Amino acid sequence: MATIFSPSALLPSSSSTTPSPPKPPVQPPPTKPHLNLLPTKPQLTKLTTTLAATALATTILTTSPPSLADSPYHLYYGTAASAANYGGYGGNSDKKTSAEYIYDVPDGWKERLVSKVQKGTNGTDSEFYNPKKKAEKEYLTFLEGFRQLAPKDTVLNNLALSDVNLQDLIASAENVKSEERKDEKGQVYYVYEIDGLGAHSLISVTCTKNKLYAHFVNAPTPEWNKDQDTLRHIHESFKTVG
Repeated sequence: MATIFSPSALLPSSSSTTPSPPKPPVQPPPTKPHLNLLPTKPQLTKLTTTLAATALATTILTTSPPSLADSPYHLYYGTAASAANYGGYGGNSDKKTSAEYIYDVPDGWKERLVSKVQKGTNGTDSEFYNPKKKAEKEYLTFLEGFRQLAPKDTVLNNLALSDVNLQDLIASAENVKSEERKDEKGQVYYVYEIDGLGAHSLISVTCTKNKLYAHFVNAPTPEWNKDQDTLRHIHESFKTVG
């Protein structure tokens, strides 16, 4: 007799096999927050300011202060010695100690040796010129026996009596300016500016120690137009000392 199986016998029993619970989904490991490595705008501003201050401090510490030796001029000491004492004979040969006047000379300018004849005739005491432009020069003359300055026009005309070039310059002048100035000690200086035909001249005249001193700065018009600042500087640097 055939065995009849119950349908339930072919199915697994719920009591004998328990289904596995579903596994939870695998979570990826937590990631670290992204770090912003670039500085923000305030940080950049602060950094820039710090670097600028550091650079400035370094410049101040490493840069030497300007020295008087850096000046493009050197000081000339004039003695206004008479022809008898020319070259220091019979007097003090130390010009700085015995100086009666001073003025600036541009570096590179050459000194022209003044002869005894010039000292005795027109009172020229010193002269310098630009070797690249020989007509560009400065010089000083002096005359003894003057206690005080005469009127401005009279002084200029008297200077021209012993200087032919000055006579010609005044005669051809398009404009002649004159004024009176006083230094910190109250000493009077007459200042002239002559704009002549083809040339320009600046003159300072003063009187002290029974002497009249006249300082000249001359240049042809083309050189004057180019070097006016330098020429005015050496003109204004003249003064008597002692």
